[in-house]
Amino acid sequence: MIDFCGRAVPQWNTISISGYHIREAGATAAQELAFTLADGFAYVEACLRRGLDVDDFVPRLSFFFDAHIDFFEEIGKFRAARRIWARWMKARYGAKSDRSLKLRFHAQTAGVSLTAQQPENNVVRTAVEAMAAVLGGTQSLHTNAMDEVYALPTARNAEIALRTQQIIAEETGVASTIDPLGGSWFVEEMTDRIEARAEATFAEIDRMGDGSMLDGVLRGIEEGWFQSALADSAYEFEKALEDGGRVIVGVNKYVKTDEPPLDILRIGAEVEAGQRAKLARLRGERDPGAVDESLRALEAGAAGEANLMELIIEAARARATLGEIVGAMKNVFGGYREPPRV
Repeated sequence: MIDFCGRAVPQWNTISISGYHIREAGATAAQELAFTLADGFAYVEACLRRGLDVDDFVPRLSFFFDAHIDFFEEIGKFRAARRIWARWMKARYGAKSDRSLKLRFHAQTAGVSLTAQQPENNVVRTAVEAMAAVLGGTQSLHTNAMDEVYALPTARNAEIALRTQQIIAEETGVASTIDPLGGSWFVEEMTDRIEARAEATFAEIDRMGDGSMLDGVLRGIEEGWFQSALADSAYEFEKALEDGGRVIVGVNKYVKTDEPPLDILRIGAEVEAGQRAKLARLRGERDPGAVDESLRALEAGAAGEANLMELIIEAARARATLGEIVGAMKNVFGGYREPPRV
């Protein structure tokens, strides 16, 4: 995709390298940072192996981080991410353009920090997390609604989440200064500490790949190394919650037993029925021969060395569905199965 976009749509931002799901699965802040950037380095090395120039594709990469509840730790995480990315792009991958050194990232407040108990408290959690993301330098931001622990948000709760973000942007002044907490002894120490932990993780992944971050990441996925690390961190978090070492207001402290039920958004069965009807109409109106031909071409390309983006686009133009396109590739590549825990 990066290769194709560099030739066909060079202004397109090709990949958003996500750490959000890593943090939501139980990672610590340092693990989220390290695993996400390691994935980014793996993409860079894959493109370099393909013969692409680092300064041609890296400026179009972006990242997607979780903004969690530990305020200063999150700020340190974001600051460390920017420092690491710039240093690695220049020192390890030979980037010459300043644009390649800039880590562009989106942040979303932590879904896993929201509680079903006393859900109104989630408005405060989201505000604190959003402020940490802004002070850490995020370029764009998603603020979760207070009821997302139950369902998709109602229109009112989605608006409150939006207003939370707009108050930070328009009323607080925190977006007017670059790196406003730079120089704080605590923030600088936190940044250094998280950066050192991430670098230690990079070294371990590098060793797994015999000097290649790409090979180390792939081996770590295939052997369950990342999954085991996340499981261990999630276990430690839950243990701290159970023994009171970590407090979550309304869950293991300041608990209420007489909460009124929350009005949540409910999606009716007619939505699914409508989507099924649209899909049936599509299949009835399209040219089945053209669909079959495009899917065969895609499968043949997957078995060879073709750039699959052109073939995927042709299949979409023939009105093949997403499931059919993925199915054609799975016929060649198979599907991912999580390895047993190591």
